[in-house]
Amino acid sequence: MATDRLKTGNSNPRGIPEARFLENIEDFINPKTCTDADVSNFMNELQMRLEQYRFMEQSKRSTLNNLETKRPDIANTLNMCKFLKSKGENTDDTDNLIVDYQLNDTIYATAEIPTENCKTVSLWLGANVMLEYPIDEAIEMLTDRLEKTKKSIDITLEDLDYLRANITTMEVNTARVYNWDIQRRKALNTAAQ
Repeated sequence: MATDRLKTGNSNPRGIPEARFLENIEDFINPKTCTDADVSNFMNELQMRLEQYRFMEQSKRSTLNNLETKRPDIANTLNMCKFLKSKGENTDDTDNLIVDYQLNDTIYATAEIPTENCKTVSLWLGANVMLEYPIDEAIEMLTDRLEKTKKSIDITLEDLDYLRANITTMEVNTARVYNWDIQRRKALNTAAQ
Protein backbone atom coordinates (compact mmCIF):
# COMPACT_ATOMS: atom_id res chain seq x y z
CA MET A 1 0.00 0.00 0.00
CA ALA A 2 1.39 3.42 -0.98
CA THR A 3 1.89 6.01 1.70
CA ASP A 4 0.37 9.46 1.41
CA ARG A 5 3.35 11.76 0.94
CA LEU A 6 1.20 14.86 1.41
CA LYS A 7 -0.22 13.83 4.80
CA THR A 8 0.82 15.94 7.78
CA GLY A 9 -1.14 14.14 10.50
CA ASN A 10 -2.83 17.41 11.47
CA SER A 11 -6.46 18.32 10.90
CA ASN A 12 -9.06 20.77 12.08
CA PRO A 13 -11.62 19.74 14.77
CA ARG A 14 -13.96 18.35 12.08
CA GLY A 15 -11.24 16.11 10.61
CA ILE A 16 -10.33 18.09 7.48
CA PRO A 17 -6.65 17.25 6.87
CA GLU A 18 -4.09 20.03 6.79
CA ALA A 19 -2.31 20.69 3.49
CA ARG A 20 1.44 20.17 3.62
CA PHE A 21 3.53 23.03 2.29
CA LEU A 22 6.42 21.64 0.25
CA GLU A 23 9.45 23.43 1.67
CA ASN A 24 11.95 21.40 -0.33
CA ILE A 25 10.71 19.56 -3.40
CA GLU A 26 13.82 17.33 -3.39
CA ASP A 27 12.42 15.72 -0.20
CA PHE A 28 9.62 14.31 -2.38
CA ILE A 29 11.34 13.83 -5.74
CA ASN A 30 15.01 12.96 -6.16
CA PRO A 31 16.25 15.21 -8.99
CA LYS A 32 19.06 12.81 -9.89
CA THR A 33 16.91 9.74 -10.42
CA CYS A 34 13.48 11.13 -11.26
CA THR A 35 11.87 10.75 -14.64
CA ASP A 36 9.16 12.79 -16.31
CA ALA A 37 6.70 10.10 -15.18
CA ASP A 38 7.74 10.58 -11.54
CA VAL A 39 7.09 14.31 -11.76
CA SER A 40 3.82 13.71 -13.59
CA ASN A 41 2.69 11.24 -10.91
CA PHE A 42 3.53 13.70 -8.15
CA MET A 43 1.69 16.50 -9.97
CA ASN A 44 -1.32 14.16 -10.21
CA GLU A 45 -1.15 13.59 -6.44
CA LEU A 46 -1.13 17.34 -5.86
CA GLN A 47 -4.03 17.87 -8.25
CA MET A 48 -6.05 15.08 -6.66
CA ARG A 49 -5.57 16.58 -3.18
CA LEU A 50 -6.45 20.04 -4.52
CA GLU A 51 -9.66 18.66 -6.06
CA GLN A 52 -10.54 17.01 -2.73
CA TYR A 53 -10.23 20.36 -0.97
CA ARG A 54 -12.31 22.05 -3.66
CA PHE A 55 -15.01 19.39 -3.34
CA MET A 56 -15.09 19.87 0.46
CA GLU A 57 -15.28 23.64 -0.04
CA GLN A 58 -18.23 23.25 -2.42
CA SER A 59 -19.98 20.96 0.07
CA LYS A 60 -19.42 23.45 2.91
CA ARG A 61 -20.74 26.30 0.75
CA SER A 62 -23.90 24.29 0.09
CA THR A 63 -24.27 23.63 3.81
CA LEU A 64 -23.79 27.32 4.55
CA ASN A 65 -26.45 28.30 1.99
CA ASN A 66 -28.92 25.87 3.56
CA LEU A 67 -28.20 27.18 7.06
CA GLU A 68 -28.46 30.81 5.93
CA THR A 69 -31.85 30.00 4.39
CA LYS A 70 -33.13 28.33 7.57
CA ARG A 71 -31.94 30.98 10.03
CA PRO A 72 -34.42 33.77 9.07
CA ASP A 73 -37.32 31.29 8.99
CA ILE A 74 -36.51 30.03 12.48
CA ALA A 75 -36.05 33.58 13.79
CA ASN A 76 -39.35 34.75 12.28
CA THR A 77 -41.21 31.75 13.70
CA LEU A 78 -39.66 32.37 17.11
CA ASN A 79 -40.65 36.05 17.01
CA MET A 80 -44.21 35.12 16.06
CA CYS A 81 -44.42 32.61 18.93
CA LYS A 82 -43.21 35.26 21.37
CA PHE A 83 -45.76 37.70 19.99
CA LEU A 84 -48.59 35.15 20.33
CA LYS A 85 -47.49 34.38 23.88
CA SER A 86 -47.59 38.08 24.80
CA LYS A 87 -51.06 38.39 23.25
CA GLY A 88 -52.29 35.32 25.13
CA GLU A 89 -50.92 36.56 28.46
CA ASN A 90 -52.36 40.06 28.11
CA THR A 91 -55.75 39.75 29.81
CA ASP A 92 -56.57 43.44 29.21
CA ASP A 93 -56.57 42.90 25.45
CA THR A 94 -59.73 40.95 24.57
CA ASP A 95 -59.70 41.86 20.88
CA ASN A 96 -59.13 39.12 18.39
CA LEU A 97 -55.82 39.10 16.55
CA ILE A 98 -56.05 39.77 12.79
CA VAL A 99 -53.08 38.41 10.82
CA ASP A 100 -52.09 38.09 7.19
CA TYR A 101 -50.18 34.92 6.40
CA GLN A 102 -48.56 33.43 3.35
CA LEU A 103 -50.20 30.39 1.76
CA ASN A 104 -47.59 30.12 -0.99
CA ASP A 105 -45.19 32.43 -2.84
CA THR A 106 -47.91 34.65 -4.28
CA ILE A 107 -51.05 34.09 -2.20
CA TYR A 108 -51.71 35.61 1.21
CA ALA A 109 -54.77 35.16 3.41
CA THR A 110 -56.21 36.95 6.46
CA ALA A 111 -57.14 35.13 9.66
CA GLU A 112 -58.83 36.20 12.86
CA ILE A 113 -57.39 34.49 15.94
CA PRO A 114 -59.12 34.73 19.33
CA THR A 115 -56.46 35.78 21.87
CA GLU A 116 -57.57 33.08 24.31
CA ASN A 117 -56.43 30.49 21.71
CA CYS A 118 -52.80 31.71 21.89
CA LYS A 119 -51.76 28.91 24.23
CA THR A 120 -50.47 26.46 21.57
CA VAL A 121 -48.88 26.69 18.13
CA SER A 122 -48.54 24.20 15.30
CA LEU A 123 -45.09 24.09 13.71
CA TRP A 124 -43.93 22.49 10.49
CA LEU A 125 -40.97 20.26 11.34
CA GLY A 126 -40.25 19.18 7.79
CA ALA A 127 -41.05 16.09 5.71
CA ASN A 128 -44.75 17.01 5.80
CA VAL A 129 -44.84 16.78 9.60
CA MET A 130 -46.65 19.34 11.73
CA LEU A 131 -46.85 19.15 15.53
CA GLU A 132 -48.77 21.20 18.03
CA TYR A 133 -46.70 22.57 20.91
CA PRO A 134 -47.54 24.52 24.02
CA ILE A 135 -46.32 28.06 23.33
CA ASP A 136 -43.57 27.96 25.99
CA GLU A 137 -42.24 24.64 24.70
CA ALA A 138 -42.27 25.97 21.11
CA ILE A 139 -40.33 29.08 22.15
CA GLU A 140 -37.77 26.95 23.99
CA MET A 141 -37.37 24.56 21.04
CA LEU A 142 -37.07 27.37 18.48
CA THR A 143 -34.57 29.28 20.64
CA ASP A 144 -32.45 26.13 20.91
CA ARG A 145 -32.73 25.46 17.17
CA LEU A 146 -31.77 29.06 16.34
CA GLU A 147 -28.68 28.86 18.59
CA LYS A 148 -27.65 25.55 17.02
CA THR A 149 -28.11 27.02 13.54
CA LYS A 150 -25.97 30.06 14.42
CA LYS A 151 -23.28 27.77 15.88
CA SER A 152 -23.37 25.58 12.75
CA ILE A 153 -22.97 28.68 10.57
CA ASP A 154 -19.93 29.78 12.60
CA ILE A 155 -18.37 26.31 12.34
CA THR A 156 -19.04 26.15 8.60
CA LEU A 157 -17.47 29.59 8.07
CA GLU A 158 -14.44 28.46 10.09
CA ASP A 159 -14.14 25.33 7.92
CA LEU A 160 -14.43 27.41 4.75
CA ASP A 161 -11.57 29.67 5.91
CA TYR A 162 -9.50 26.58 6.72
CA LEU A 163 -10.25 25.05 3.32
CA ARG A 164 -9.39 28.29 1.48
CA ALA A 165 -6.00 28.34 3.21
CA ASN A 166 -5.40 24.69 2.27
CA ILE A 167 -6.46 25.28 -1.34
CA THR A 168 -4.02 28.19 -1.56
CA THR A 169 -1.24 26.01 -0.11
CA MET A 170 -1.93 23.26 -2.65
CA GLU A 171 -2.03 25.74 -5.54
CA VAL A 172 1.33 27.16 -4.44
CA ASN A 173 2.73 23.62 -4.11
CA THR A 174 1.57 22.76 -7.62
CA ALA A 175 3.13 25.91 -9.06
CA ARG A 176 6.39 25.29 -7.20
CA VAL A 177 6.65 21.68 -8.46
CA TYR A 178 5.83 22.82 -12.00
CA ASN A 179 8.55 25.52 -11.87
CA TRP A 180 11.00 23.05 -10.27
CA ASP A 181 10.35 20.61 -13.13
CA ILE A 182 11.01 23.33 -15.73
CA GLN A 183 14.33 24.13 -14.05
CA ARG A 184 15.18 20.40 -13.89
CA ARG A 185 14.45 19.97 -17.60
CA LYS A 186 16.53 23.04 -18.49
CA ALA A 187 19.43 21.66 -16.48
CA LEU A 188 19.11 18.28 -18.25
CA ASN A 189 19.04 19.96 -21.68
CA THR A 190 22.06 22.09 -20.79
CA ALA A 191 23.98 19.03 -19.53
CA ALA A 192 23.06 17.06 -22.67
CA GLN A 193 24.53 19.74 -24.98
